[in-house]
Amino acid sequence: MALLSDFASTITYVTYIFSNSLLYPVMILLIILAITSLILAGEFVTEYTRRNRQPDELNKVIKQVYKLMTSGNENKLEEASSLLRTLKYQTQYVLSFAFDVAKLTEKNELDGIDRLADSYETKMMKRVERTRLITTVAPMLGLMATLIPLGPALIGLTSGNIEALATNLVIAFTTTVVGLFAAGICFSLTIVRNRWYWQDSRDIDNIINALEGQK
Repeated sequence: MALLSDFASTITYVTYIFSNSLLYPVMILLIILAITSLILAGEFVTEYTRRNRQPDELNKVIKQVYKLMTSGNENKLEEASSLLRTLKYQTQYVLSFAFDVAKLTEKNELDGIDRLADSYETKMMKRVERTRLITTVAPMLGLMATLIPLGPALIGLTSGNIEALATNLVIAFTTTVVGLFAAGICFSLTIVRNRWYWQDSRDIDNIINALEGQK
């Protein structure tokens, strides 16, 4: 029984030391995530000011491209390419995709359009993944930084060390706030960007369908 008690005490002590050793790395990571979330919020504002989507103009060009691709015009690929290059006042991804696909159309490389669309979808996913990752990780780190100081706080309480109790409780609560702050910002950015990029993906699909002669 004594051996078992010593083993349990050793495991408890090792776990306590390991847990406490994580506190400062977790706090540093929380600060980094909070700063990163503010930077991403600034990028979001910049993207919002530059995001100019005019669906009427896009639909007009798409209809013209569709008529060309379903006609017997021998120069339909060149003319469709020229039409796509006339696109203006669209979002960054849609406009960039239209110009890139215009190059492929001009070269009669329509087989590469699907690969190009996949690459743009990957770019949009990567942009959303950054905020989604912080949305998931920040609360987890905040919870860790909340629970870790509770051990020393309870020890301070039992030993009558009110200062140690107060210090550890302050750490526990403030780190929770920092984690929720970073997660809240990035969650909002993720929700809005998901809607943005869903619209962009639909616009890209409509361009592809027009080039393929599909409505």
